[in-house]
Amino acid sequence: MLQRAVNSVLEQTYRPIELIIVNDGSTDSTGELADRLAQNEPEIVRVLHIENSGPGLAREAGRLVAKGDFIQYLDSDDWLLPNKFHDQIRVLDDVPEADIVYGITRLVDQEGVILKEPSKDTGVKRDFLFPALLVDRWWHTSTPIYSKRISDLAGAWPDKRPEDWDLESRMGAHRPKLAYVNKAVSCHLEHSIPGRVSQGRYNEYLVDEAWFLPRLYARAVDAGVSMENDEMKHFSKWAHMRSRHLAAIGEKSLAKEIFSLSLKASDNYSFAHKVTRLFTVVIGWSAYGKLSRVLEKLM
Repeated sequence: MLQRAVNSVLEQTYRPIELIIVNDGSTDSTGELADRLAQNEPEIVRVLHIENSGPGLAREAGRLVAKGDFIQYLDSDDWLLPNKFHDQIRVLDDVPEADIVYGITRLVDQEGVILKEPSKDTGVKRDFLFPALLVDRWWHTSTPIYSKRISDLAGAWPDKRPEDWDLESRMGAHRPKLAYVNKAVSCHLEHSIPGRVSQGRYNEYLVDEAWFLPRLYARAVDAGVSMENDEMKHFSKWAHMRSRHLAAIGEKSLAKEIFSLSLKASDNYSFAHKVTRLFTVVIGWSAYGKLSRVLEKLM
């Protein structure tokens, strides 16, 4: 997969480029392969070997040494189409006020057979990251190219999940203009391999998400999203649901915090909020959380 990802960068029709491979503490032959790839293309490829730190800090290591005016991130199991840099950088040059350009990403299998195109909302043209970012991270890591300016404004990658979404919410707070290329530019691999960094224990992810949700809300407010906005209403319901999930796994303090966030993001005190208040007073947060999960499974 790493070989294929690297080849997809080297096959870009656009020049000049630099390719930074970050070996995030691999314990197999990945590091050796990365070094061989650098030896084959010493003018373009550079390898960083770091202790295992997770995807966010691995990308941050690469960001800190990148020299270009634009930055593209690429996970080792995905790949770019040969036209990506040429088409997207040309659009950025034509729209100087834009700081991010994106296009269509295909969902593919191991053999490259297209399962879905476009994947996520990469076929939708938008001018700004918010308010849609309150509902979903609506593209893939390989989809956009960022200007160095917006990358620097957003700052460092975090060490918690969802690291991509958090970084882009910080970009979105500055309301960067988006540019769009209406053609396929990258492929995202759909597979299930135990131990993938994007997969992990559900309870641990819930705790990370409890860290992320207040940050996402704050950045949306910075971007000017109002309480009356449909995406903000969706966010309030999402936070409310997560407060119950956190309660069910015994994270009572986080559950209370995220429930308060749900209220903060809502333009009214809904019936669902009143039910949660009543039940948590009568039977407690943990019992209510477990009861809610049972009811969710039955519905």
